[in-house]
Amino acid sequence: MISYGLSSYGYDLRLSPAEFRIFRHIPGTVVDPKNFSPANLEPAQLHSDANGHFFILPAHSYGLGVAMERLAVPENITVICIGKSTYARTGLIANLTPAEAGWRGHLTLEFSNSSSADCRIYANEGVVQLLFLEGMPCAVSYETRRGKYQDQPETVTLARV
Repeated sequence: MISYGLSSYGYDLRLSPAEFRIFRHIPGTVVDPKNFSPANLEPAQLHSDANGHFFILPAHSYGLGVAMERLAVPENITVICIGKSTYARTGLIANLTPAEAGWRGHLTLEFSNSSSADCRIYANEGVVQLLFLEGMPCAVSYETRRGKYQDQPETVTLARV
């Protein structure tokens, strides 16, 4: 099992088996974060064998998953998410934005497979590490400003404007 839970200065999140989506090439289309089309993503099948449940991210592709754990970030904490070395050594890069002070929900996780081989990403196991940065309570938290990604469910959340 790939480790998850509390670490020395952070927490290792698990990948939810609920959903994983992979960007697909649609000739003539451009991915636009201001007008994102769900048609650019296709659901990935959850596989299973003696090693566990997993999704397959094809070589040189990009996929979106979701964290099993639900976060509720205090107003004096900001969270930075980084990839785990176990996956980094297979060519998998976790591309994540911070979880801001006051944010709540299940993080949508972004992965890039930079290797020339397909990569397994295991569900129910550690996939990224959160690092917590403490400061003074912020003047305007994510909740206070009613951020557009507040209270994300345990499903992939697409780009919003």
